[in-house]
Amino acid sequence: MAQRVTPDVLVLVLPIVLLVLLTPFSWSSDGLGPGCHLYPINVTIRSDQKGTCQGARVVYACVGYCDSSAFPSRYSVLLASNFTHNITSVSRCCTISKAIKVKVHVECPEGHRHDNIEILTAKACRCNVCHKARY
Repeated sequence: MAQRVTPDVLVLVLPIVLLVLLTPFSWSSDGLGPGCHLYPINVTIRSDQKGTCQGARVVYACVGYCDSSAFPSRYSVLLASNFTHNITSVSRCCTISKAIKVKVHVECPEGHRHDNIEILTAKACRCNVCHKARY
């Protein structure tokens, strides 16, 4: 014997079903949400093209996006630009706010030589004003 679905049951179940169907499981293919984030990168350092001496380490980069905006320029900006600069934009880029030096242990075959090379890695990221010189 089939059971009948009452309106009371629908009122209880429908919001839960909609919540499950409308919830995003991830924001991007690599699982990062929106914004500016540290992202690990495997780096291999070689002494020459043959890779005679080499070492590897995970370092971090800043990836993601930041909000930018554009709006009508103030009257003072219009006057200063002889009315040619009528839109002002503010661009923000995902940048490194703190970097640290890390050591990469470089080994040569047969244990002839061991070197430690220092490279920079991102320690923290933030949205900052974009500068042409950086990019």
